[in-house]
Amino acid sequence: MSNATETARPATRPSEAWELHRTITPRTIGVLLIIALCAAFSAKNVELDKAVTETWTAIKVMVGLADESRVINGAANFLAKSFPMQISTMQETNRIEGFDPNDLPLFSYVEVRTEREYSVLESNYTEVTSEFLIKPVGYLVKVAVKMWETTEMALWGTVFSILLAVPLAVFGATNFTPHRALYEASRAVCSFNRAMPELILALFFVLMYGFGPIAGILALALHTSGFLGKFFADEIENADPGPQKALRGTGASRLKVLRFAVLPQVLPQYFAYVQYILERNIRTATVLGIVGAGGIGTELKGRWDLFDYDHVATILLAIFLTVVVLEFLTQRLRAKAM
Repeated sequence: MSNATETARPATRPSEAWELHRTITPRTIGVLLIIALCAAFSAKNVELDKAVTETWTAIKVMVGLADESRVINGAANFLAKSFPMQISTMQETNRIEGFDPNDLPLFSYVEVRTEREYSVLESNYTEVTSEFLIKPVGYLVKVAVKMWETTEMALWGTVFSILLAVPLAVFGATNFTPHRALYEASRAVCSFNRAMPELILALFFVLMYGFGPIAGILALALHTSGFLGKFFADEIENADPGPQKALRGTGASRLKVLRFAVLPQVLPQYFAYVQYILERNIRTATVLGIVGAGGIGTELKGRWDLFDYDHVATILLAIFLTVVVLEFLTQRLRAKAM
């Protein structure tokens, strides 16, 4: 019996023949070489070599080893024209319809300026006196109004995105979808919405609804619903199945299991996702104005094309402050909700 057992025992290799698995093999080296060649070709194709050269030249200029850099000149030109930032507006009074010097807007005043103009017909200079209405914080107010419109676009876009994402998430979760076809359809819709850029969607909705914020709102809602739908569905699938099994054992319906066993687990992460989407929508809404979808983007594009970098700096500061304030408010709201 012992002989049979010894015969059935598998042969073992001597300890001298054991060796660790080799991490680097000829095949690994070959794959890495192919990846390196592809990366080098791609870097050349997208001009990363030019970026490295220009950046290195800029570094040498900053340490005094070179005289001129295109990068430094461009940044210096922008910064020189950005400060002081523009906060006031000036408009000639004879171009203001129904102007009444005795009924000026709050904090505004009239300023008389004398300018020299060259007459081509008379070939000489003449002095021209003009009156201007000065609003000390006029441009700041204009930017604030446009920024509020942008924030409204982002808020409504986020609300509609959540409304679209909730059914997509339920149907797109394998443990809650009523049918496999609904699961596939939901995941396909989420993928399509994520794949369509906001600018393309905004152009499409501008054709349908015309210029204005509604095109931007719908573009933001449709695109971000693809992200939220996928994120929400993944969280439902990854929720702890223990509480779900316990509720199902009591005869609870699928909706009650989702409400009392899944939602309490995933709600904190849902808040984080919505906060991220809201901040993202605000940043994106500033760009949608370029294609006529409303918001601060139209003003930003116009000032940039006119090289009014002092106006651009004011707009960028307003965008930054808006994102910071909204992040603070959403964090407070999330803390209270938890």
